[in-house]
Amino acid sequence: MNKLSYVTRLSPIRARIALLVLLGVGIFVGSGAVARAQDLTIDKVASGVDFSWTLVAAFLVFFMQAGFAFLGAGLIRSKSTVNYMTKSFLDFCITALSFWAFGFALMFGGSLAATGLSDGNSIIGYSGFFLSGDAETDKTALLWIFQMVFAGTAATIVAGAIAERTRINAYLAYSFMVGAVIYPIYGHWVWGGGWLGSLDIGAGDVGAVDFAGSGVVHAVGGMVALAGAMVVGPRIGKFNADGTPNEIRGHNMPYVVIGTFILFFGWFGFNAGSTLSGIDPRIATIATNTLLAGAAGAVVAMYVQLMRTEKTDIAMSANGALAGLVGITAPCAFVAPWAAVVIGGVAAVVMMASVSFVERKLKVDDVVGAVSVHGAAGLWGLLAVGIFADGSYGGVSGLVAGEGAQIVAQLISMATVVAWAFGTGFALFWMLNKTMGLRASVEEETLGLDEPEHGALAYPEIAIPAPTITAIGATGDD
Repeated sequence: MNKLSYVTRLSPIRARIALLVLLGVGIFVGSGAVARAQDLTIDKVASGVDFSWTLVAAFLVFFMQAGFAFLGAGLIRSKSTVNYMTKSFLDFCITALSFWAFGFALMFGGSLAATGLSDGNSIIGYSGFFLSGDAETDKTALLWIFQMVFAGTAATIVAGAIAERTRINAYLAYSFMVGAVIYPIYGHWVWGGGWLGSLDIGAGDVGAVDFAGSGVVHAVGGMVALAGAMVVGPRIGKFNADGTPNEIRGHNMPYVVIGTFILFFGWFGFNAGSTLSGIDPRIATIATNTLLAGAAGAVVAMYVQLMRTEKTDIAMSANGALAGLVGITAPCAFVAPWAAVVIGGVAAVVMMASVSFVERKLKVDDVVGAVSVHGAAGLWGLLAVGIFADGSYGGVSGLVAGEGAQIVAQLISMATVVAWAFGTGFALFWMLNKTMGLRASVEEETLGLDEPEHGALAYPEIAIPAPTITAIGATGDD
């Protein structure tokens, strides 16, 4: 006799009571199971969203390489376009391999950020090489690919500063070293559990903060770019005998605008993706701050240039937008939208002042303004954390919140990145110049690097006459 037939044989009252008891027991047992299944599902969904969001952000940052390629190619002369595109493509590929082999372990070893990264100290990491052993896991691969595209960004910044006169073999050797050593070691100090992030300043044991890489990525790239441009020397015809600079115009402004749009779009992955969590509501504020800072930088640069020259210079406005984006990268999670506008606008002014200083005082030929857009604006971004962080996220508070310890930590980080990136960059390019030879010959540079180094032209249907070389080596634009 089954339970249902037994119940139906009971009196109507007893039958109703029995059914209610059975229903109550079923609801109790079932609700507990549903609750446990629901909790498990929520955890899995949250983990999956975080995983997917971080991957998508990495893909967005990877796409920024196309932006760098277009932007830089547009700002140089047509006769070296293939050379620049080759450098932009291959420096990313080579950096990927060197960061996989060495850089990732040096940067995150000892951080315990993922499996296989247990060994390291405050100066350097030493576990996770080649993503092998315990580091061969899905979650470690996720961290690697997200961090690798940042390393690739730092590497490709330099291409524009030393464009049109640098041998490709020497440049590719540089790319390997920046991904293997220069970028990851400073990155370890800030993001990998190193000494800068662990500074004990003030009552709150405040350390240096860089949310998405104004210092780790952009200032590193900008300072190495300065070193490279100093060692390789200016392009033929850039400076007159008395040291005054000549303008050498780029060949394709549409490329510049396209590249800037791509970079601006990818920056949302750069900044908002650095939460490493797709369910962190702060993503909305980070994205808003990113947009506002970039827009403010573009507008401020445009109006400053308009007052100076009575022309609306799209190239300068594009660089203003990029400077604003660089400036907001470190503080994007810690500041209010009004502060993002201020940070972006000031970043544009800092960038423009730096362009003039680098060219007219240092006599350095930075073709695309990389030193100023990424180096100077990156340093400003680090400083901005100490000024504008309002304590609303991560407990990071600057001067606007009445705290002074953070700005001290940021100043230490700024001094460190300048000394480390410029010092190691200068040593690297000096060695490459002494061994492989850094500078193309006068004939190659005059003709353009495309044909001598690649046997190809970006615009083969356009005949490029050989320019006349003056006594000081000045040439006309192609």
